[in-house]
Amino acid sequence: MKIKPMRTNKITAQDHNIITIIDQAILDIPERSVLAVTSKIVAICEGRLVKIGSEDKQKMIAREADRYLSSGETVYGHILTIKNNILIPTAGVDESNGNGYYVLWPTDPQKWANKIRSYLKKRFQLEEVGVVITDSRTTPLRWGTSGVAIAHSGFSATKDYIGKPDLFGQPLQVTKANVADGLAASAVLVMGEGSEQTPMALISDLPFVNFQENNPSQKELASLTISLEDDIYSPLLKNVKWRKR
Repeated sequence: MKIKPMRTNKITAQDHNIITIIDQAILDIPERSVLAVTSKIVAICEGRLVKIGSEDKQKMIAREADRYLSSGETVYGHILTIKNNILIPTAGVDESNGNGYYVLWPTDPQKWANKIRSYLKKRFQLEEVGVVITDSRTTPLRWGTSGVAIAHSGFSATKDYIGKPDLFGQPLQVTKANVADGLAASAVLVMGEGSEQTPMALISDLPFVNFQENNPSQKELASLTISLEDDIYSPLLKNVKWRKR
């Protein structure tokens, strides 16, 4: 796997077209590549910005979240949330690299993943190309952030090993590799979290990725999620007082 970060101009509230940014940064994409795009620049171009100080941040996060714990129930005053079935602090609301604005998640990340992939196919005359929209999150009991896919298009998000033999011929019972999150984590590591000015990355040399012609179906997207009741961490997730927006 090879990952090439793509440098852009500084993306600000004056930018309104993610396709223009892609055109300026990318001159060529080889077949069977995946373009990683940070959710932040997609959201900025969509106008998902709130001027810092113009609105109560905690109320805004509660509105953006599907479920949330109040700041009084968490350490450091951060609000722990679930949004789009992803456990993430502050529902993705972030002020870093926002230039005086809170940046929210895109309204419909999946729509943008599909749209960007369609454009790449047409512009570069590609048969197999993927897109992953990324953000950063923390991992329980571990310091530091890592990337997560909040949307993907053009490839299978998971690789299913269930029923296949392990090294010694024993059938695997529950193992699925999360390809989308793995690509997102790798890309975010290379793109950086600070002033690198590389909000996109081109990932190539991907023999383990199963590319698909169609956008992911609703059934595929639903298969990526696990309910609170069925999750292996359900004893933790169910025994807190989640509030719903």
